Amino acid sequence: MRFTSERHLADDILEREFTLGDIPGVLWTPAPAARPAPLILLGHPGGLRGMYPRLADRARHAAAEGYASATLELPGAGDRPRDAAADRARADLRRALAAGEPVTDDIVDRLVLPLVDRAVPEWRAALDALLDLPGIDGPVGYSGGVISIGVRLAAVEPRVKAAVLFAGSFVPRAVVEEARKVTVPLLVLLQWDDEHNDRGMALDLFDALGSPEKTLHANTGGHTGVPRFEADDANRFFARHLT
Repeated sequence: MRFTSERHLADDILEREFTLGDIPGVLWTPAPAARPAPLILLGHPGGLRGMYPRLADRARHAAAEGYASATLELPGAGDRPRDAAADRARADLRRALAAGEPVTDDIVDRLVLPLVDRAVPEWRAALDALLDLPGIDGPVGYSGGVISIGVRLAAVEPRVKAAVLFAGSFVPRAVVEEARKVTVPLLVLLQWDDEHNDRGMALDLFDALGSPEKTLHANTGGHTGVPRFEADDANRFFARHLT
């Protein structure tokens, strides 16, 4: 991990951009405290530059409660090399949605499964580096999407002790099966009128998640209409499980 820039935001939050190999990322740490800060990994659908305002807002909200936050650019997104196969699958998805046709399992698998296979090892490598930094310590939480990445990470990474999952993307059937192996506490956020999500698929995933403690918050509104109070609920959820 190599830091490439740093600046101080309001409330003495330190924001540092970094590269992990050739993968861009951002780390936000709260004002220094007597104890190391728990870490929250901020998931997102890709394109760090475009997602930055929302990610920084989530990080500031978490820092107010004493959490450090970090995010990575996804494979094939932002300034990372494009993935031709993923671009073809994404084009097929858009054509199906525009025509009002069903989105087939083949399209979802081609779009999501290779992304999960590449992204989860990168997140785990980032954890290795982040938890070696002074002022940051476990336990670790995950918050955001792509929900399939969050499910896989929660299933295979023992350092992730709780997760807030954003149900805003299509989910392969293979990931629904993997969800049965997840046992950490979960809070799932679902936008009931999400134009980019299959509500039935999201509910099937929630039903399959194996965690003995799991909660679903469903709110009316579209993909980007998650109520701001959900950030407060997420902080309370992490306070129960990370501190």
